[in-house]
Amino acid sequence: MLLRLLFVLLIALNIAVAAWLLLGDTGAHAVDPADKGVPTLKLLAEAPARAASVPSPVQPAPARSVASPPPATPVAVVPTATEPPKPSPTVATPPPPQRSYRCLAVGPFASLVDLKAARTTLAPRMARSRQRQEQTSESHGWRVYLPSQATREQAVAQARRLEAKGIKDYFVVGTQGDLPNSVALGLFHDPANARKRRDEVVAAGFPARMSERTETVPVWWLDVVVPDDAAADVRRAVRTPGVTTRTTGCF
Repeated sequence: MLLRLLFVLLIALNIAVAAWLLLGDTGAHAVDPADKGVPTLKLLAEAPARAASVPSPVQPAPARSVASPPPATPVAVVPTATEPPKPSPTVATPPPPQRSYRCLAVGPFASLVDLKAARTTLAPRMARSRQRQEQTSESHGWRVYLPSQATREQAVAQARRLEAKGIKDYFVVGTQGDLPNSVALGLFHDPANARKRRDEVVAAGFPARMSERTETVPVWWLDVVVPDDAAADVRRAVRTPGVTTRTTGCF
């Protein structure tokens, strides 16, 4: 029974192969597997295990000198509200008030040290400043004297006559100075005392005279430009004895 079944299957297989050869042949010729142009067929099991898919690193592009891009222009954002935005009211800013200035002369200072100290004190109040030097006559008291004689002998003889009248405290001036061959009768700080001495000698019969003794000395002034509202502060800030402030021409 088994042999009969195998025989039937073999006959059916032969019929199927004959039918495939007759009906399934398309005219294409078989390819020689030894042909070098035909790629070798490999099964998946024969292929080596592939590593996990890792993206290949990107090689950095060579550095190039690129100019900095211009700053982006800000883009105005249009509101999407259905109603247009209301313009804000414009408030007019009043201009700053104009300040008026005046120029003052501060001085006189007897030394540059006093002037520099005053300039440091007034620096927060003034817009600008300058210093200048002047010559002035300074009083050194009052003197009483007898006028100059032609010779020293005449001056000495006049002095002896003073002593004979009981007038003491005199001095015969030499040939040098602004009053040569004169007789000095005293130097006084108070003009009232100088007048009293002069009148005493005149009463004794001598032509006594009185004059102020002066000397030309340098003094310094500080000219400043200050706002009108700071002028009073300038006058109060300077406390150097003998120093005053007065209006002067601007510079």
